[in-house]
This record gives sequence, structure tokens and C-alpha cells, in this order.
Amino acid sequence: MSKKREHQKSKLAERLTLVRGGRSQRRFARDLGVFQQNVNRYENGTTPHTDFLIQLALKEKVSIDWLLIGKGAMRRRR
Repeated sequence: MSKKREHQKSKLAERLTLVRGGRSQRRFARDLGVFQQNVNRYENGTTPHTDFLIQLALKEKVSIDWLLIGKGAMRRRR
């Protein structure tokens, strides 16, 4: 894997942690309707599944652009 892609994955993991905020991984997973183990893997650099990213964007009102590539505002306005 290229260094650029590896860096993007680590930044995505950091952004996921930011979205989670002060909640535990367990609470965050419950809020999203996913397993805590998945949240842990994603925060440790495993690429999230598309359905997880969509669920996260909808439930947390997070911009997909910000989440995936770090562009724009974190939160969607609508």
C-alpha cells in the first residue's frame, strides 16, 4: 500500500474518533446499530464498510466528504 493511502486511512480513523467524541466505543456502536468490535477496527485503521459510513453520515449528520477526505465542514447543515 502506498504511503499516501496509508496516511489517508489513519486520518479517516482519526476523524471517526472525533465523531465519536466522549462516548465509549460501545455507546457509539449502540447509537449506530453496529458492533463495538467494528468501531474498534475502524478506529484502528481498517477501512469501514460503505453501509457503516452511510449510517454514520445519516445518524451523526456528518459530511461524507469530510469523513473520507477531510474536506469541508465536519457537520452537514441539513
